[in-house]
Amino acid sequence: MDVAVGIVGQRGNERAQGLAASLAETLERRGRDGGEIAVVVDEATGEAIDVPACPVDEMGDRDLVVSIGGDGTLLFVAREVGPTPILGVNLGEVGFLNAVAPEDAVDVVTDLVADYRETGAFEGRELARLEATGEGADWTLEPALNEIVVHGPRRGPGGGATVEIRVDGGQYAAGHADGVLVATPTGSTAYNLSEGGPLVHPAADALVVTQMAAADSMPPLVVDPDTELSITISGPDIAYAISDGRNRQRLEPPATITVSVADEPIRLVGPRGDFVSSLDKLD
Repeated sequence: MDVAVGIVGQRGNERAQGLAASLAETLERRGRDGGEIAVVVDEATGEAIDVPACPVDEMGDRDLVVSIGGDGTLLFVAREVGPTPILGVNLGEVGFLNAVAPEDAVDVVTDLVADYRETGAFEGRELARLEATGEGADWTLEPALNEIVVHGPRRGPGGGATVEIRVDGGQYAAGHADGVLVATPTGSTAYNLSEGGPLVHPAADALVVTQMAAADSMPPLVVDPDTELSITISGPDIAYAISDGRNRQRLEPPATITVSVADEPIRLVGPRGDFVSSLDKLD
């Protein structure tokens, strides 16, 4: 059975490049028995090692994509390849998403590919993503694995706005704040945590609503993923809705944004990390 694998290394990381080269060589050698294993790497890695390369956003048709780096690298890969199965190799500090140690990567990937050649499927878990849409506006942000943030022209003094949060049509909070974020369980350990939101176990089926520097704050709220969430921001001339700190939509207040679970989750395959043990690595 033929298998197509993509490998994405953390940009500028020689260790990631070396591991990508080892993976590509090993998979190519294993592919000589029982069908081809076609490997491509991202373009930046391809400039450093002698392996066929393509843009990451063209890896969505691969059977498996291996992300080598920190959680930021995996977030980037997830944005580009969507529901394509992803395996994370951890070169970072915490590694909530990347469960495979570099020294185990070759064995884990080759075992996964061997199982896929026998069964035609990867065992894994789905991680929900969030989608933000402008009410009465023709835009939708690219799905976020961590969080959607809505805030005024800037963070800090003089940069806030009047923010109203509605949950299933009822007002949960309203008043002056820097903004609000809605996080997935995956994102609960990221921006949400720095804003005082709770940690959520990755197996929980929930979302978290956390205000950011609110004048009259409400406690963070944990809700069911099917909950209707809307955020109305008013006051300043401009505001922003941001997906995973990268994709940004400029708003012209007053503006209302709805946040919901995206249709397509991402799929992580391979071993799972120990969430509780990883918490010790948080700052």
